[in-house]
Amino acid sequence: MSDQFLHDPALEPGTGSRSAPFAITTDSGDHGYRKGLKARHIKMMAIGTAIGTGLFLGTGGRLTKAGPALLLSYAICGIFAYFVVRALGELILYRPSSGSFVSYAREFLGEKGAYIAGWMYFLNWTTGGIADITAAALYAHYWSMLTDTPQWLLALLALAIVLSINLISVKIFGELEFWFALLKVVAISAFLVIGVFLLVKQHEVGGYRPGATTMLGHGGLFPNGVIPVIFVMQGVIFAYSGVELVGITAGETAQPHSVVPRAIKSIIWRIALFYIGAVLLLVLLMPWQEYSGDQSPFVTVLTKLGLPAAGDVMNLVVLTAALSSLNSGLYSTGRILRSMAMNGSAPGFVGRMSRSQVPYAGILLTAAVCVLGVGLNYVVPQQAFEIVLNVSSLGVVSTWSIIMLCHLAFVRRARAGLVQRPAFRLPLSPVTQIATIAFLLGILVLMWCESEVGRQTVMAVPLIAAALFGGWFCVRRRLRAREHSQGSPDTPGVSAK
Repeated sequence: MSDQFLHDPALEPGTGSRSAPFAITTDSGDHGYRKGLKARHIKMMAIGTAIGTGLFLGTGGRLTKAGPALLLSYAICGIFAYFVVRALGELILYRPSSGSFVSYAREFLGEKGAYIAGWMYFLNWTTGGIADITAAALYAHYWSMLTDTPQWLLALLALAIVLSINLISVKIFGELEFWFALLKVVAISAFLVIGVFLLVKQHEVGGYRPGATTMLGHGGLFPNGVIPVIFVMQGVIFAYSGVELVGITAGETAQPHSVVPRAIKSIIWRIALFYIGAVLLLVLLMPWQEYSGDQSPFVTVLTKLGLPAAGDVMNLVVLTAALSSLNSGLYSTGRILRSMAMNGSAPGFVGRMSRSQVPYAGILLTAAVCVLGVGLNYVVPQQAFEIVLNVSSLGVVSTWSIIMLCHLAFVRRARAGLVQRPAFRLPLSPVTQIATIAFLLGILVLMWCESEVGRQTVMAVPLIAAALFGGWFCVRRRLRAREHSQGSPDTPGVSAK
């Protein structure tokens, strides 16, 4: 494909109004997909991807560390998550792409930027996938009939089920993910309604009367001090991972310019309601020390209430949430790997598509790495979740940082008159991008200081960098050969130097 500009003389992204033509670049990784995702799929997935293992399982452990002040951690991280997805939304409306931020990194940061973005995202979701199958196994142990089943076997079963779903077609994926997300939203909404009812009626939960006394009467807002509230942010970032999936799904919907802005705008109230609202109710209903990292706090509350089968129903919901997160991870990495393969920065075989237009090779590669998580659950079942959570957080930090760097470069080009920004924009640029990147780098410092596992994770950064450096020399020759055979790279400014 030659270096070219496509012109849309009719529609300015994000506005729906007639405007002057502006330049858009294409990405060869976008070809071959069916536009099988509908508006309702995108909207519900935008909600569902932010409601997963990090909220349903991770919140319990974080409450035991930070206490009621966990609310502040969720609020601060939520603001930066919104900045990231808002910046990505502007890039999507500039040019929808199934390669998402990897495609934008290729255009604005060069092929090296796309290479780093893609493989770090792969690291993010493969380790995140391990966290999801680990969580699924832990949830399954809630039921007595599965208590004695080895954790590694349950993790393997979860991976096999979700992998099968993902390989069928994007339409089936979208439909199942829609219902997965709807189930999570309904469950959290029901919990919020029940929690508010218990609060208003002052109905005891586990022997405690709900209210401010329960929330603040066990050490105050900061029972363990301010430091733990800061430290748990590296885990909270993991809880918000997945919000960037809206960028990848935009490449497989027929109406991204109308669907994406509405989906992104809903994220801010979703964060406030489902995360901050849910945590607030949890600490109002029972003291923070009543929760644990081994069980979903929502299951804990409903079990303490003694409602018939309520704990079982909620545990089924959180199990579904873990499978949903894994489903999204396999979907997104398959598309990202194909975009990289089509442009030369990943092995060619991961660019293969099935007859139903599913990038099955990339999905299978991701699943193969997740199998390592099955082994981790066999060797260190008690530490498996914490280990992969820390590594996945590295991927989140790098992915979000690259999105903001791409947006900075995009804005710089727009000011130079080379591209045109859509009406749907990230506010206060470049302050928001710089502040977000600084915050994300601070997360690495927190990981180093928080625990031995965190320090080991940060110490792995030079090893990851060395692997990326070595891999670049492997793909550089292929990238140069591709440039020579086609006369020029796929997008402006791309060079395999």
